[in-house]
Amino acid sequence: MPASLSHKPYRVGRSRTGLGLFATKPIKKGTKIIRYFGPILDSKKKDEDAIENKYLFELTNRWTIDGSVRENVARYINHACRPNAESDVRPRKRKVFIRAIKDIEPGDEINYDYGTDYFKAYLKPIGCKCDACEKKRKKQRAEARAERLRLKEKAERKARREAEKLAESRAKERKAKAKKAAKANGKTANSKTLHGKALNGKHLNGHSLTAAAGRRAVPSKRGAARPLQA
Repeated sequence: MPASLSHKPYRVGRSRTGLGLFATKPIKKGTKIIRYFGPILDSKKKDEDAIENKYLFELTNRWTIDGSVRENVARYINHACRPNAESDVRPRKRKVFIRAIKDIEPGDEINYDYGTDYFKAYLKPIGCKCDACEKKRKKQRAEARAERLRLKEKAERKARREAEKLAESRAKERKAKAKKAAKANGKTANSKTLHGKALNGKHLNGHSLTAAAGRRAVPSKRGAARPLQA
């Protein structure tokens, strides 16, 4: 860079968007930092009106500064939605100065708001990369991550509740089946006893087993031998 910058309160350096202008000394609020300059274009002249680049600074409907010349170090100042400087436009003198609107510390990047037209034409399509917009996007990303985590935890809690309900339902079904099976087994045992298959003195075909056995033990009188008389 030109050696003349050494005594200036700024330097050209690498920034998030490429090159930028950074303070090398404390700059107080209200201080005139640098002039934005270049050839003055007349929009009434077709050849000058046809010039198009991103360093054009419109003074009036007719006059525009072409700041694309290398000597115009102010062209390295980047846009910011919450800047620490502003453009002081003086149409009658056809001059523009960049003035601090905040106290700027050494190492801080100097920036100003390029305006709505420039923002819509050049910055909005690619996304503004100033600190304010980066912080906003970072916050939005953090909020989105937190929301995704919240929804994931909610889904996991719901899945656990459903699993617990299903397990409880299955346990109830198993218990009911076991109870039903036990009841069925009890009825089967009683049915076998009532049909005379248990030898416990119950009636068999309407007769008591004990009484029948007693009757068979008494000898019949018809077959008894009579004693001979002397």
